[in-house]
Amino acid sequence: MSRLVTIYGGSGFVGRYIARRMAKEGWRVRVAVRRPNEAIFVKPYGVVGQVEPVFCNIRDDASVASVMQGADAVVNCVGILAPSGRNTFDAVQAEAPERIARLAAQHGITRMVQISAIGADAASNSVYSRTKAAGEEGVLRYMPGAMILRPSIVFGSEDQFFNRFAAMSRLGPILPVVGAETRFQPVYVDDVAQAAVMGITGAAEGGIYELGGPDVNTFRELMQEMLVVIHRRRAIVNIPFWAASVMGFVSDIVSKLSLGLIPAQVTLDQVRNLARDNVVADGAKGFEALGIHPTALEAVLPEYLWRFRPSGQYAEIKKSAKNLRT
Repeated sequence: MSRLVTIYGGSGFVGRYIARRMAKEGWRVRVAVRRPNEAIFVKPYGVVGQVEPVFCNIRDDASVASVMQGADAVVNCVGILAPSGRNTFDAVQAEAPERIARLAAQHGITRMVQISAIGADAASNSVYSRTKAAGEEGVLRYMPGAMILRPSIVFGSEDQFFNRFAAMSRLGPILPVVGAETRFQPVYVDDVAQAAVMGITGAAEGGIYELGGPDVNTFRELMQEMLVVIHRRRAIVNIPFWAASVMGFVSDIVSKLSLGLIPAQVTLDQVRNLARDNVVADGAKGFEALGIHPTALEAVLPEYLWRFRPSGQYAEIKKSAKNLRT
């Protein structure tokens, strides 16, 4: 019988790429999610019955344990950018990873991969970063041989970074950003998935790996590159951190008073994160230790951002037509 991996959050942005790669490796894949009916799209990643979405509430011991029955490895991809209802930073990013690791150890599972983030720091002024660090600590407490992956900003066709700002660029001549000079090291989602697969299959040893792409760019430079890809000219305006902090504080209050009906456009915690560089630390293990050559940003962005061009998929055809007329 083929081996089985349970991927918590396996229908999310990073999780679906791990699920697809594990199916290609011949493993059975159990995708543990809150809404299985919305994760049906993962089934074609393998042959009939190879990839199955199942219900799981990561805040509940019994639910988490039930979906890891018979598994040879577990992966936790669940994370949030802002809290919502019972899905607080502590519940999702600190308690849930520890719960998964504790129950996996009790079930005799020896391999675990935890998707964390660059910047995870118990001493950070950001709740997001502190809970990421707490999650890592909880995992290593019960699964000391686990692989922990800390990616920088992850990009790919389903990302919430370039897609969001590309959509914003259609609204007017100005593109506002917070932390224009903050540095990032964007990493391709499938490269992160490849690293996770190495941890699941035992092709790489456990430990903490910081994952960044081949280039380091400021937020402003990333937006400039994106604008070139989508054929738009916009003035990139930096919002000072003091002003962004006020905006974040007000957005948080409005979101809470509306019980989440009005989502925060930017939270105070996100502003605090944007004040720090998001790059691989000197001396940290990364793609090189795994033998993976990370994919460059310019090789992927045009593949999915073309829809934000003024002429969409016809942009290149119109360009060729102009050349014919001349």
